[in-house]
Amino acid sequence: MSERVQKVLFFTWVTSVLATFGSLFFSEVMDFIPCEKCWYQRILMYPLVLLYGIALARKDLKYGAAGLFMSGLGVLVAAYHYGMQKLPFLKEAGDGCSVVSCGSTYINWGGFITIPLLSFIAFTIIFVCHLWMVKNNK
Repeated sequence: MSERVQKVLFFTWVTSVLATFGSLFFSEVMDFIPCEKCWYQRILMYPLVLLYGIALARKDLKYGAAGLFMSGLGVLVAAYHYGMQKLPFLKEAGDGCSVVSCGSTYINWGGFITIPLLSFIAFTIIFVCHLWMVKNNK
């Protein structure tokens, strides 16, 4: 594994760690109760810390191979969740989620930055980095 690929792998791992700690901060410190779609995103994000951490420690991208699928799926779930918050025709779908509506917003910085958008950004960074690593891993 080249040094450039290792640096991108480290960046990918750090992104997953920050996203994981960010979600835990929102739920455990800020007392925001996660909705159903938030849980799906957590299920897809948390293992990435281990997958990319092991790949980094072993200097072998094959240990993080499942991360490409999980981050790609995470992009889709986060985009749909963000749509439930911001698009009127999807907002009704979020109202029947569970105890907490998937259409509700705990944060709305600048009128558009919500928790699902932060998740979408993290999953997208991880997905794009993983694709780059696969292409450039020699």
